[in-house]
Amino acid sequence: MITLRLSLMMFLQFFIWGGWFVTLGTYLSNTLQANGGQIGMAFSTQSWGAIIAPFIIGLIADRFFNAEKILGILHIVGAVLMFFMYQADSFSSFYPYVLAYMIAYMPTLALVNSVSFGQMDDPSKQFGKVRVWGTVGWIVAGLMISYAFSWDSAQSIADGMLKNTFLLCSIASLALGIFSFTLPNTPPQASGQKVTLRDILGLDALALLKDKNFFVFFLSSVLICIPLAFYYQNANPFLTEIGVENATGKMTLGQVSEVLFMLALPIFLNRFGIKATLVIGMAAWVIRYTLFAFGNADEGLFMLIVGIALHGICYDFFFVSGQIYTNAKAGENIKSAAQGLITLATYGVGMLVGFAVAGAITDTYTLDGGSHSWQQVWLFPAGFAAVVLVVFALLFKKRKGKRRCIILQEENFFKVWRLLAQVC
Repeated sequence: MITLRLSLMMFLQFFIWGGWFVTLGTYLSNTLQANGGQIGMAFSTQSWGAIIAPFIIGLIADRFFNAEKILGILHIVGAVLMFFMYQADSFSSFYPYVLAYMIAYMPTLALVNSVSFGQMDDPSKQFGKVRVWGTVGWIVAGLMISYAFSWDSAQSIADGMLKNTFLLCSIASLALGIFSFTLPNTPPQASGQKVTLRDILGLDALALLKDKNFFVFFLSSVLICIPLAFYYQNANPFLTEIGVENATGKMTLGQVSEVLFMLALPIFLNRFGIKATLVIGMAAWVIRYTLFAFGNADEGLFMLIVGIALHGICYDFFFVSGQIYTNAKAGENIKSAAQGLITLATYGVGMLVGFAVAGAITDTYTLDGGSHSWQQVWLFPAGFAAVVLVVFALLFKKRKGKRRCIILQEENFFKVWRLLAQVC
């Protein structure tokens, strides 16, 4: 019964995110007539949320209140903010609400994990079975938008129907907020402990940057977030604009791919090592954006589908394997700090810069009438990712005499699955 309740929690958690974030760029450009810079501002609220979230978790959730209660409050607040986003009729009125919403939502990603771990006897074996329902929730949201409601069809977009995604997610957020108060008690883990700003930001892990390989990896992680931002911000508007039907539903193939390649990742790391895995992950970004640049909605549709399906390699082979690499490099006393630092640097700073760049490039190649020269837009992140790939491949040195893969250094294989589930 507990597993079922936790699975429902995860389903709603990511149903909410997937139900509006994927089509956000399309909605803003078509319904609110936002330009690329404004769309970049809206997407960058995710980064601001990621930057602020550690303070909410470290200073409040981990010290004073039960995780399930804070989860419930944040989702109820989120439901109200999402309803205001649904009612907004201009970008200037929309932006404050989306900013406030992401500041409220991003901490809940850690809170659902805390609630889950608090109810499990062996999280390393049990958590993956619960977390996968989050991915299912994201997929179901996309399929509903495209195939159940057809809100992303050309006519529906012209009629402003995409605004209904915010109403749908507002209802789901309210449901999860109320449901959260019925979840088992999850008391604060650091009650009475002193928590410093240095702890929250993971600054103790800065010592890892003295290692040349880790510094190269760290810098590459931040830089590769710029191409990543292009996908989140532009993929759905691009597919919709060039006439791909049910674009949101088709994009759920990326989440299916993510699950499949997550299963393959530990095996691949064991066999080929961390450098080869990271290189393949970055190379997938180059290939994906090149396919987007030259694909179309007719005979080139297969190129777009392949580009979407590469999401599993793009994300798992670089970002997830990077989290595993960070976990292996950090000492026992700074593992959490190291994960916090890499998350702050990538989803915080890296993505913040990435969304700004994506917005500027999109505006640069906006044509008369509001359409875009998408080939030029996509060639920029393809080229940028290629440069990061070359620099990483040249500077990241494979350590001789260390054939044991980082996966095998874990106490057991299931700990890897727990880490994978936490960061995906």
